[in-house]
Amino acid sequence: MSGQLSVLTSYSLLQSTNRIPDLVRDAKQKGYTALAITDINVMHGVIEFYQECIKQNIKPIIGVTLQYQSKYYDNKQFEVCVYAKNKQGYNNLLKISSLRNDLQREISFYLADVQHLFTDVILCFPWETSELRYLISQQESTYVNDFIKSINSTVKADDWFQGLAYYSAEENERLNYIEYFNQLSVKLIAMKQVSYLKSDDAFSVNTLKAIESGIKLSAEDFVVRTGSNWLPDYSMFIKEYIDNQQSSAIQNLEQMINEICLDIPLHQTLLPAFPLPQGIPSYQYLRDLCDKGLRRINKQDNAAYQKRLNMELSVIHEMGYDDYFLIVWDVMKYAREHDIVTACRGSAAGSLVSYVLQITNVDPIQYQLLFERFLNKERYTMPDIDMDIPDNRREEVLHYVYMKYGHNRVAQIATFGTLAAKMALRDVSRVFGLSQSEATQWANAVPNVLKITLGDSLNTSKKLQQLVDFSERNQLLFKTACQIEGLPRHVSTHAAGVVISDQDLTNLVPLQNGNNDIPLTQFAMGEIETIGLLKMDFLGLRNLAIIGNTLDSIDYLTGNRLYLNEIPMNDEATLQLFQKGKTVGVFQFESAGIKNVLKKLHPTSIEDIASVNALYRPGPMQFIDQFIARKKGEEPIAYPDDSLKEILEKTYGIIVYQEQIMQIASKLAGFTLGQADILRRAISKKKKDILDQEREHFVQGALNQGHSKNTANEVYNYIEHFANYGFNRSHAVVYSVLAYQMGYLKVHYSVPFFAALLHSVRNNPEKIKEYLAESKEFGVKTVIPGINKSDFSFKLQKGKIIFGFSSIKGVRKDLIKHILELRKADGPFSSLENFLIRLNGKWLKEENILPLIYSGAFDELHGNRRQLVIDIGGLIRNIEYSGGSMDLLGVLSLKTENVTDFSPEEKLQQEVDYLGTYVSGHPIDTFKELSQQLKVKKIVDIVPGEQVRLLGFVQTVKKIRTKKGESMAFLSVTDNTGEIEVTIFPKLFRQLHMNVEQDSVVYLTGKVELSQYSKQNQLIVNTFDYALDKQNQLSQKKCYIKIEQINDSNVRLNQLKDIFSQFSGSTPVVLVFMNQGKNLLLEKQYWIDPTEQFIQILEDILGKKTIIIK
Repeated sequence: MSGQLSVLTSYSLLQSTNRIPDLVRDAKQKGYTALAITDINVMHGVIEFYQECIKQNIKPIIGVTLQYQSKYYDNKQFEVCVYAKNKQGYNNLLKISSLRNDLQREISFYLADVQHLFTDVILCFPWETSELRYLISQQESTYVNDFIKSINSTVKADDWFQGLAYYSAEENERLNYIEYFNQLSVKLIAMKQVSYLKSDDAFSVNTLKAIESGIKLSAEDFVVRTGSNWLPDYSMFIKEYIDNQQSSAIQNLEQMINEICLDIPLHQTLLPAFPLPQGIPSYQYLRDLCDKGLRRINKQDNAAYQKRLNMELSVIHEMGYDDYFLIVWDVMKYAREHDIVTACRGSAAGSLVSYVLQITNVDPIQYQLLFERFLNKERYTMPDIDMDIPDNRREEVLHYVYMKYGHNRVAQIATFGTLAAKMALRDVSRVFGLSQSEATQWANAVPNVLKITLGDSLNTSKKLQQLVDFSERNQLLFKTACQIEGLPRHVSTHAAGVVISDQDLTNLVPLQNGNNDIPLTQFAMGEIETIGLLKMDFLGLRNLAIIGNTLDSIDYLTGNRLYLNEIPMNDEATLQLFQKGKTVGVFQFESAGIKNVLKKLHPTSIEDIASVNALYRPGPMQFIDQFIARKKGEEPIAYPDDSLKEILEKTYGIIVYQEQIMQIASKLAGFTLGQADILRRAISKKKKDILDQEREHFVQGALNQGHSKNTANEVYNYIEHFANYGFNRSHAVVYSVLAYQMGYLKVHYSVPFFAALLHSVRNNPEKIKEYLAESKEFGVKTVIPGINKSDFSFKLQKGKIIFGFSSIKGVRKDLIKHILELRKADGPFSSLENFLIRLNGKWLKEENILPLIYSGAFDELHGNRRQLVIDIGGLIRNIEYSGGSMDLLGVLSLKTENVTDFSPEEKLQQEVDYLGTYVSGHPIDTFKELSQQLKVKKIVDIVPGEQVRLLGFVQTVKKIRTKKGESMAFLSVTDNTGEIEVTIFPKLFRQLHMNVEQDSVVYLTGKVELSQYSKQNQLIVNTFDYALDKQNQLSQKKCYIKIEQINDSNVRLNQLKDIFSQFSGSTPVVLVFMNQGKNLLLEKQYWIDPTEQFIQILEDILGKKTIIIK
């Protein structure tokens, strides 16, 4: 057989451009019938490679290139390729790679560390990195003999070779080596390293290596862009050996390939066994636990629950998943016993077994969730229970699993960060020698579209086209970035995935070092599932940490632990929270868009909340307005067939959930729910042949149930229309219940909730600003940091929330740790001087202390911040001069003059500068009455498409010129709830004399739009007033004009405008529409001088007592 033995793939990170599908396809085209994978120290790509080879009818040779330290020379590294001869050899290879990637051995790894595993393997020493060839070159005959003896004692003579290559070294030198090898009876084998497919791919590989090393490409790299480590045609490859009378190297190659016989077992069911008391089978133990759980929820005598439980347990047992459920139950039991809040995503919530075992928190019968959506005998898949855990306690749960099921049987799962479009351009720009700003220019030329490729970017971005066309060097840069785009760049840990095995994991997968002493599989998620290992998801969620911390605070404050299952699901105040869209900080309901939907829909139950959760996604969004109209009775509810009313009634005749499709198929066409789930999955693929085939099955089933062909086709059309948009109901219900519970805590335990919420975003100034603004609306008071009160993060104290030190800009974490340690050891600080004296000398620098002063942390000790700012330099110098001597420090005491403290406005600005937001107040607070009078909208509540009135503080003003040369302005405006971009177009800007005062409070009206650039709300201004002017205007007497009838209001208003123009003045005019209960303040151009004549004329038109001046 024809093959190549030393082949790197892209999984030798940043060492090769060989993508496995391209590599195998190219090898087949070039005449190879066998191909090896020998990535450096790792086996990441083995399963993908194996499957691709089988697919292309090429014999896969599984190997690894081991880098090891010489025992003869310090700091000298060599390589050996180790290949699996059979299944046992493959198992040994997994262990060898695992040992090589063990942290203990990474620094000094010797062949002796794995020689005990050199059975059923073949060794080949590559020509360029061969230790034996090096020893010969050094004329170390003793070492040479010892080396050969060592190898021969480990593997049979027929199972190791010296690689022979013809792409390097001088010919005479090579011949000398060959002669020496022959004298030593060392067999030679045809072997060249393949790192890329074509000769000119060498430049891309050199670029990858430069990226890894953090160096720039040399001038020579740009001149010589080809290399020798490419994949030649097999005929060309063997010709060199035949021409050089080394046919035996080819014969050895073919013989070695023939000797390899490896089938890697895939798609197994490798479920671990749950440790049980002796003599009790797992299915019985599970049954007992479920019966106990049924009694706990008081449903032991309920026939529907008993029937459902029996059905589920039967399916679970027949599919062999009893132990799986016991393992999940055990993990969740541990969490529950340690007050760790948990949730389970996805279709697992459709299982009553999961509910009675307290794996899930929702009753599937109460919420009409389907077990078959999760598990059924007609669709054999591994069960998948995704467990959500607070992100601050995930490691605790993982450690429990690791210790319970064995350190050699539990691992986290690898994932690969790849060179996406922007990253590829940045990396290539850097090694091409470009500056950081130039690299950023390249990256910014790629549109901000998820998963966009460089090819698509070039077609859509003029900036990128201009950069590429600018020079040949730029064209090379872009071409190189395209060649490396998508290649794996680094290994990281999957956010949730954990694998648990029924045996030592290294029998099945190679491992490497992971986080927190838990190893990491070298295989990614897909390969883990392909093998048949049990993958479990433990996803750390910030929102569960918020809930957990809130519950802990409630426990601390009240002495009573509140449990989530005690929260009533029909709480009026909580439902009102959703109805008003006050869901900032509530899981999955925070966006402006979904809040707007909540306000329109006005949910009156958890069912409505779940529907919003399911509908507010790309695709089903198109049905939201119809859903709302039907709920409000503005549109009739229609069903494709009256028999389906029970299934579709709660969603007003619209298919919102995937489970509804299953129920319809079951009800109308007589499908089992298992068959219906297969139908649902098939239809969602949207392939015509599948759709037609499933239609035939569905229609025939409906006919068998006594329905007409016309009805069957209409219903199928209805299903087909919604199939691609239907959402997993179990998932929607679980997360909606979680959101509802957060809403309940927000309403009824606002202070603990917001303390936990702020803690969760302590390093995100924008979120802190948003959450602080929201907290004020719930009556929660947050105060600036205190040097004796604050902790690392936000904390509760006496009904208030205190800012943490970590949220102060410019204060380092290690300084915070030091401050807290000082306070714990020696008590509170008594003054700034006392603080500085106790502080470690390395922190005695003004830049370390000033952020604490400006943020207000010392206000509790000294009422005058400006005085502290002035004194700080002298205090630090005195402490340094005194060397810590209190006596000398007394002599050096500062002589200070009293100075006026910063103004309240200055202190507010310092809060923004150092805390990222206003805390103790906001510049618009002065205008509270004006805000109420004008009925302005808060920034946090505005949504695109509406006309609004806004009162805000101008933080920044940016003036620009349009293409026509006209001036306009962009403002950044804030209120105490958020920030918005404001646009003033040229016409209005001219009226403002092309000037807007920064740091002023303004009153704006206009339309809200979604910015096409920032994708954030922006206000297009119609009218602009300074708040102070507006306040002065409104403090004047006004003319109120009552308008009783609205039928002819347009005529009346036109008539009134003429009168207003005759009596123009400075008195504001307010129209009072009596039937509508609305007041309208007219624009300044319609203000009047309320003379007796004016009043008489109006009363003649509108009637007596219709004009009031007050």
